[in-house]
Amino acid sequence: MATAFALVGDRYHTSDYIRTALGRTLVQGIGLSVDFTDEITLLNAQHLSSYRLLIVFRDGMIWPNGYGIEAASVSEPPVQAEESRPMQWITEDQGRAVRSFVEAGGAALFYHNSTYIAPGSSDFRHVLGAATQGHPPVRPYRVHITRTDHPITRGVEDFVVEDEQHFMQYDKDPAHVLAVSINDDGHAWQDLGTTCEAAWAYDYGAGRVCYLSPGHTIPALWNPSYEKLQQNAVR
Repeated sequence: MATAFALVGDRYHTSDYIRTALGRTLVQGIGLSVDFTDEITLLNAQHLSSYRLLIVFRDGMIWPNGYGIEAASVSEPPVQAEESRPMQWITEDQGRAVRSFVEAGGAALFYHNSTYIAPGSSDFRHVLGAATQGHPPVRPYRVHITRTDHPITRGVEDFVVEDEQHFMQYDKDPAHVLAVSINDDGHAWQDLGTTCEAAWAYDYGAGRVCYLSPGHTIPALWNPSYEKLQQNAVR
């Protein structure tokens, strides 16, 4: 049985690139045993009971009617036009399952766009500690380590990635923040400025939580400093 259960992949973040990136960094890099899936129904209390670590690397939306007729190619007979509208997939039971898993001693590592799940579940948000406020297009930004005394940031220096700089409403104690993202070119995102929390970690009940913001591209995920940060987070 694997140590970690990883729920990965969505419309905008394919499970293939995530498995490729984390496969090198966590599986090959430090020997972590991971069961990867994109099946959201497996996020439940019974399934989680078999693991010590939960990894979530996907957003909060599913698209039951597809991505819209504008995404279709030529079809004869034609494909019936249906309204393309996303919906939150997480249920109350799933949110409670995540909270109970961590409270009972499990570890949770949340990546990148997992903050988009938080609006659909107060329990999930309470564990994660934040909810999304959006992001600009892919562009360079710097990740500045603000707490060099933490085990997760040990040996990690500031680094630059070209990635989506995610902004979120952070709910927890500022003392738990390990790093911030900074657009050194001075490009703000809407009215949220140029800087946002990019990594945090804290104990939660008998368990522990970590969030890491970069993750839209393999080059960002394979940045050597960021690989070290990810590896430290699951040790």
